[in-house]
Amino acid sequence: MTTPIVLASGSAIRAQLLRNAGVSFDVKVPRVDEDAIKQALLAEAAPPRDIADALAEMKARKIADKVPEAMVIGCDQVLAFDGGILSKPRDQTDAAEQLRAMRGERHMLLSAAVIYHEGKPIWRHVGQVRLRMRNVSDAYLNEYISRNWDDIRHSVGAYQLEAEGVRLFHSIEGDYFNVLGMPLLELLAFLTLRGVIDG
Repeated sequence: MTTPIVLASGSAIRAQLLRNAGVSFDVKVPRVDEDAIKQALLAEAAPPRDIADALAEMKARKIADKVPEAMVIGCDQVLAFDGGILSKPRDQTDAAEQLRAMRGERHMLLSAAVIYHEGKPIWRHVGQVRLRMRNVSDAYLNEYISRNWDDIRHSVGAYQLEAEGVRLFHSIEGDYFNVLGMPLLELLAFLTLRGVIDG
């Protein structure tokens, strides 16, 4: 009997990555108070890597309780910059402040995935990507935010590298799938090793 796969995420791009890779799965969106968890971890001075991992695990566990027979994949992404972390922008003003702070500077994206099966975590990975933003003008930033707000308001750091946001960057070091919010290669390798998907 094949083991069902469930993606515990409302992210369209994560679902698209799995579909493009030919993986059959269901989507169940967990109800998790991400901000409360994030604030509690920040209060404990948890590093960004641990925050991404904890949020991914929380999402997987929430859904795994309902479908213990499935391989439940929880994911989260954290942007580490200047000793702290940036979240999804509250509004266009917040987006502009985030992007202005990062221009000409380096930041890191941490993309975590945790798989739950039969009530416990059986695999986890946190991928890292280092990015350096170009020193773009205020005028371009404002136009970029205005043109792309409907899409970037759901993105940490207020940009989407898979769209016009790529024009903001000078260099990127790391796996592109981690930029999109999922350590896809490592995830597929694990599922193949376990015989959950063919390979």
